[in-house]
Amino acid sequence: MRNYFNYFTEIEERFQQRRGALLLLSTLDWALIETWREAGVSLEAVLRGIDNAFDKYEERKQRGRMRRVNGLAWCAQAVMEAAEELQEASSGASAAAFETSATETGFERSRIAAHLETSATAFESVPIAQQAAAATAARLHQLAAELRGEESKPLDTEALERTLTVLEEKLFAALTADAPEELLVKLKEHATRELAPYRSRMGTVQLRQVEHQFVQKQLLAHYNLPRLSLFYMSQQ
Repeated sequence: MRNYFNYFTEIEERFQQRRGALLLLSTLDWALIETWREAGVSLEAVLRGIDNAFDKYEERKQRGRMRRVNGLAWCAQAVMEAAEELQEASSGASAAAFETSATETGFERSRIAAHLETSATAFESVPIAQQAAAATAARLHQLAAELRGEESKPLDTEALERTLTVLEEKLFAALTADAPEELLVKLKEHATRELAPYRSRMGTVQLRQVEHQFVQKQLLAHYNLPRLSLFYMSQQ
């Protein structure tokens, strides 16, 4: 069984493998992966969709010149088709993936606690939304202390990930409320330009979700703030 926390890495590796050349994923690509994860699209479905998209691409390429694939969003439609095909067979797979132990996943308590404490420090010096940022930092320190003080208890990574997602969404709402209007307009315009080549391959709902994730990631990056999810935790 593939590790739940390898979701991002395995998708990136499969895309690079099928493309045949190293291409770092863009902010848009990472935002798209997040929408798949949050929508419960299984890793198997994403990998199958990538393979199906490139299989069709290679067939067409043999019949004429084709532009090189330069983004994961090019595979979006094939991924959603694969997800629909695997929906019944993969039901419950996401929850089962969390059952692996901390030792198997490489997500030990000490490493997670360090991730939370490092993130908390970053939120203690934010120039805007300072009340929300301070509350986030305090909660992260609390979670880290609980992890270090409960070594004998089972580590529920699923529950922790849900908590971190809620904290990040609340912080993003506060940042959005306090951020300058011109900055938000600029980020949305950037998202529109990035998504333009792929609009025919995504549904309206998916486009909105990807745009939301893209703007969120860019806004956090603008203020040099870390992502809280365990997916972004350093493995070093």
